[in-house]
Amino acid sequence: MAADPEGTPCWADAMFSDVEKAKSFYSDVLGWTFGEANSEYGNYTQAYADGKAVAAVVPPMPGQEGQSAWCLYLASPDVAATAKKITDNGGEVLMQPMRVGDFGSMAIAREPSGAVFGVWQAGSHEGFEAKGVPGAYCWAEVFTRDPAKVDTFLPAVFPYSAKQMQDDAADFRVFSVGGDMVMGRMKMGEEFPPEVPPYVNVYFAVDNCDTAVEKATKRGGILRFGPMDTPFGRFAALTDSQGAAFSVIDMSTTQGDMPKMADV
Repeated sequence: MAADPEGTPCWADAMFSDVEKAKSFYSDVLGWTFGEANSEYGNYTQAYADGKAVAAVVPPMPGQEGQSAWCLYLASPDVAATAKKITDNGGEVLMQPMRVGDFGSMAIAREPSGAVFGVWQAGSHEGFEAKGVPGAYCWAEVFTRDPAKVDTFLPAVFPYSAKQMQDDAADFRVFSVGGDMVMGRMKMGEEFPPEVPPYVNVYFAVDNCDTAVEKATKRGGILRFGPMDTPFGRFAALTDSQGAAFSVIDMSTTQGDMPKMADV
């Protein structure tokens, strides 16, 4: 398995003050199993869907406690060079490039409108072992109140081309690498309370959206939007029992025509 092309989402993890509670929640909602906690790396614990690594959970480092959130990592052949591009284009590097044993190298950054993301230069850990299957990552969108900043920043840092959805009801853009759609950008509307900061929303695939929502809400999760039928699948937006936002989508249940997209 080769490392992902530059700019492709390649890994996701989340910090939880109660890791056992998170493991219980996601094992029920997404069917995950978990490996052994890696004590050398802060009890970092990988999650698996059908035996393939799809994400990880970790407790906060002392002094790092805060709101639980999913972090999406974008692939880079040179994390130091990407970090320089981030700062050169108005972003902020929150965690400077650091080596993680022989697994690879990482950085954490914030794009100019405020959404936090990671950068991963693969070593022995090349990222997701599965995508788009039940329990695995399948899509992500940057939710922002300032789309112009995101639309300028992302293609300056990563080799993205972009298309804008032709729909007066939603300001939505899709970024592609080498012709493959890799990530979306959605303008946050008034339905988002002002205290909700810009963020990267991670979608996990499920067999049945409604069943996943039912399991999540029974476990203390909160349904934020949906379930809703779209041409891409039936999806719902949730926060888990510790407040981390994520979405679930059943891509086998589609409705309606694909939206028209225009090059920008």
